[in-house]
Amino acid sequence: MPKILTALLFILITTVVKAQTWEVGGGVGAAGYIGDLNVNNPVKPSGGFANIFVKRNFDRYIAAKLSYTYGQISGDDAKSSSQQFRDRNLNFTTPLKELSLMAEFNFMSYIPDAGKNLYTPYIYAGAGITAFAPRTTYNGKVVGLRQLRTEGQEDPYAKNAIVVPFGAGIKYNFSGKWTVAGDLGYRYTNTDYLDDVSGTYANKNQFGNNRTARALSDRSGEKTGNYLGMQGVQRGDYRPRDFYMFVGFTVSYTFVTQKCYY
Repeated sequence: MPKILTALLFILITTVVKAQTWEVGGGVGAAGYIGDLNVNNPVKPSGGFANIFVKRNFDRYIAAKLSYTYGQISGDDAKSSSQQFRDRNLNFTTPLKELSLMAEFNFMSYIPDAGKNLYTPYIYAGAGITAFAPRTTYNGKVVGLRQLRTEGQEDPYAKNAIVVPFGAGIKYNFSGKWTVAGDLGYRYTNTDYLDDVSGTYANKNQFGNNRTARALSDRSGEKTGNYLGMQGVQRGDYRPRDFYMFVGFTVSYTFVTQKCYY
């Protein structure tokens, strides 16, 4: 390799390494979901979340963020404005444990305590994995739904889902190396069982002596005595995937050194 190219490559690598800064932080906010018990409202909150993250800022515009988030989503047909949903009478609560890696892009040059801009809009996208465990309350007790196979599944659905996070927000350098940010982000998942609902009602005879599974597969008649869940009748919305969303605020500290910006 010619010496001039070697020198330029060395300068480029050195510049990139020097431009890297670490950032750590955490956040809180509201969580929601779009699925079989909420088919129309993409910004409806039904729980909350908290997270912690570490970020590597490669330059003023691009960063990589590793984040762990604990959240909870829920849904309740009894509170729906739709009579069809109220007749179905299903409900769930699902805790979420997400680990994700995302790329973040600032629209404006942004360096806490060292740049000319105090704020910038940004977008992000990435990939991750979420552990989820739908549950409900029955006879005064919290009951896990996965093992009950309430739609007659041959095997319980997976405990984890692959997620694709994407979203947008705005960040503000409010003091020194401290940044506050607000964003709205969605997670596209590869499961339709965040709410334990997907397709059709099962044949109740297949539950055998498992009275809990039989009861929770069709809750339509709990109040009226008129059960609607015949085998093959629609139970879910037939959409192949559930989404969930986080909207909230984060506070972070960036370890900026003067040499990073020469």
